[in-house]
Amino acid sequence: MEVHVNYLAVVVAALVNYAIAAIWYAFLFGKTWSALTGITEMKPAPMNIVLVLISSFVMSFVLLHSIAFGNAYVHMSGIGGGIMGGFFSWLGFIAPVTLTNVLYEKRPWKLWLLDNAFWLVSLLVMGSILSAWQ
Repeated sequence: MEVHVNYLAVVVAALVNYAIAAIWYAFLFGKTWSALTGITEMKPAPMNIVLVLISSFVMSFVLLHSIAFGNAYVHMSGIGGGIMGGFFSWLGFIAPVTLTNVLYEKRPWKLWLLDNAFWLVSLLVMGSILSAWQ
């Protein structure tokens, strides 16, 4: 199966992921996140911004392929397939991996909920963008 890659959709989904993170952690839940992590300064280093953007592009590119393969398997297309792909990517990869942080690093459950809600929203939006532009 050949996957058509719409690179504009990949870039837009990656940038939207970054924008959601900025809004989520700086404006909506910044104080809560700061209280839960103990991190009081929210000014990231330029290299951190670059690395997070690169990781957003990688995630967007891989999510596109995951959605394409998933849609072919369940014979689905459109935004519904993107939402399903985003949800199952969160459920299968993000939620279990970040659970380890709570269990072994003794991080607060509220932080897990805050971070996982962000990743769920972000993956659902990214999946919708990637599917709508295929």
